[in-house]
Amino acid sequence: MRAATTTQAEVQKGEVVFQGVRSPYLASGDRQSEEAVVFVHGNPGSSEDWRDLLGRVGAFARAVAPDMPGFGQADKPEDFNYTVEGYARHLDGILGHLGIERAHLVLHDFGGPWGLTWAAQHPQRLASVALINIGIMPGYRWHSLARIWRTPILGELFQATTTRFGFGFLIQRSSPRGLPRATVDRMYRDLDWGTKRAVLRLYRATDNPGRMADVLGPLFRQLDVPALVIWGAADPFVPVHFAERQRAFFPRAQIVILEESGHWPFADDPEAVAGALIPFLQKQTQ
Repeated sequence: MRAATTTQAEVQKGEVVFQGVRSPYLASGDRQSEEAVVFVHGNPGSSEDWRDLLGRVGAFARAVAPDMPGFGQADKPEDFNYTVEGYARHLDGILGHLGIERAHLVLHDFGGPWGLTWAAQHPQRLASVALINIGIMPGYRWHSLARIWRTPILGELFQATTTRFGFGFLIQRSSPRGLPRATVDRMYRDLDWGTKRAVLRLYRATDNPGRMADVLGPLFRQLDVPALVIWGAADPFVPVHFAERQRAFFPRAQIVILEESGHWPFADDPEAVAGALIPFLQKQTQ
């Protein structure tokens, strides 16, 4: 693994309104370029997950990271379409507003289904993909928290009684290294009722993530785009054995396993993630 560049470009803020729903975003690099590295967070997450990596990528390419509806500081309307397809449509609206015609996707957690669904709908616009603790996962089964969120009444009770201590405990057990306190505090600050509602509706609208293998697998196998897979081996939500399976769908995938990391490796071991991701993106964007 090559050492990542420590050169940092300025990270700026902006916002997009698509179909009446506002998404703040962070951006770095040449804003006029029609090709960009697009970072898509998961649950819970926001554009702030990517601030350090955005600055590093901005030194050699355009980079953007939006807050997706229901998360971070984005709008969290009751009537948004909180489905994978709804998020893919919103992502397309963001890219269209920003004039991004070709995307190098960096995806984490539910950002995987959102981004890969967008890419399947616009295959000619996908330049490369980096998958962080997510991918196309045949046979995947929901983790215990997801099963709670998917259960009516129980999910609402769980969300209503979540405290800062309980939230921090669940997040910290996802990583042997532990996440920085500032990261956990930020995640919890963003966890208002709008986000809790979005989580419940999203998980209940997503019946079987493993089915993506049947729907999307053959397409990505045929596209054979450059791919990087980074996986924290101690992830309790998305098992590490899915990392190697990505080669069935991304034949040229480079796979990096971080043995001491969990579900958020860019937070618990940022230098290791940058050390793999930055050289990959430099090669793809040169």
